[in-house]
Amino acid sequence: MVSKSIYWQLIFRVVLVTITAMAMAFLYFEKHFIGAIFLLLTLIFQTNSLIQHINQTNRKIAYFFDAIKNEDFTLRFPEKLSVKSLQELNHSLNTVNKVIQDIHLKKEAQEQYYLEIIKQADIGILTFNSKGHILFANSKIETLFNYQPLNHIKQLKKVDEKLYTLFSSLKPFDRKLIQLSNEREKQQIAIKSTEISMNGQELVLVVAQDIHQELDEKETDSWVRLIRVLTHEIMNSITPITSISESVLKYFKNGSAPTLLSEFTEDQLKNTAKGLEVIKEQGNDLMTFVQSYRSFLSLPKPDLSLVSAIQVLEKIKILMSSEEVEQNNISFEIEAIPTNLELYIDEKQISQILINLSKNALQSIGDQERGAIKITAGQYQDQKKYISVWDNGPGIPKDLLEEIFIPFFTTKNTGTGIGLSLSKQIMHLHGGSIGVISQKNSTCFTLVFK
Repeated sequence: MVSKSIYWQLIFRVVLVTITAMAMAFLYFEKHFIGAIFLLLTLIFQTNSLIQHINQTNRKIAYFFDAIKNEDFTLRFPEKLSVKSLQELNHSLNTVNKVIQDIHLKKEAQEQYYLEIIKQADIGILTFNSKGHILFANSKIETLFNYQPLNHIKQLKKVDEKLYTLFSSLKPFDRKLIQLSNEREKQQIAIKSTEISMNGQELVLVVAQDIHQELDEKETDSWVRLIRVLTHEIMNSITPITSISESVLKYFKNGSAPTLLSEFTEDQLKNTAKGLEVIKEQGNDLMTFVQSYRSFLSLPKPDLSLVSAIQVLEKIKILMSSEEVEQNNISFEIEAIPTNLELYIDEKQISQILINLSKNALQSIGDQERGAIKITAGQYQDQKKYISVWDNGPGIPKDLLEEIFIPFFTTKNTGTGIGLSLSKQIMHLHGGSIGVISQKNSTCFTLVFK
């Protein structure tokens, strides 16, 4: 409506100026000079009025945009005017101004709300630009670093030189762990970074959290579970030895006096020999258990080299082509995507993991029909490479998923329970990780390499 009114006003004024100019020209050529002079003055007046009209509209719009730019929403245009088009324009500008003011107030309220959440968050949050200027730092990160106010990352030198070095070399999507100490406590601070763009400026957003307590709780929990498993295994070996030793000892003592050789029966001698055999077997089992513990603690550093993923998988397939696989008609497949994928690994150690996982999958499938095992090597979108071992066995119960990587934990009647924990340790030495997802008729172990 406003644009149409202004539009018709301009057309009317332009047409009026055109008619006046044509009439003035006509009178001039007809030698009516007095009339021509009068129309010339009229033309000058009309042109000046048109320019003022346009300038008035332009000034109002310019004032309006300047006010919006400066976030000044107090500007109001009079709406009671004799000229309808200007009245409608002023009303529209005031309406738009009110709408923008409401949006601005809502935005400020939301910003204040989120800012308060960030201030009260239990994690430290900090942003800085390419020149190291800190644009925002909440109170938690100032408490973590024991320094305030934080204005530039160079101030972190006063906290710890290593902390400043870490921040000055920090890149988007980095994950770092640093230990800070003061007179009161030690802090294990996990730092994560990401890149954000604000007002055309590239910023680094850093999130910092003290995980010392969480690490202590995890470590304590790991020790408790490890001790529980160790106690269980040792007691399983020691209990029969103690029981049999007591039984054999009764043969050799009659009250407080030793039993005479002539008093031994043939059955007692046989039972003594059997008992000693059992004690020997239990002792050997205990020694094997201790040896497996030693092998877990003394893993050699990986001898890393670039190897073809498909060649590694082909070797595993050949090693697993046993009679058990063929007799149970188990499908064993391998795949590398792409086929020329290369892995920077210790081939012997990773092969040891894959053989162990394949054997576990084989035992899980058992004699079920249409058993299948598939080993796949590939690469994620973030360039990390992986090897997964999948089987369609019955799956691992949910309550055991958190236990299977604990040293010496096993659900089998045979074995030391060292395989998966050893695999986890090998992946840790490779700078990678091992995880498992299991449900009914599907279990997948995945090795992820950096």
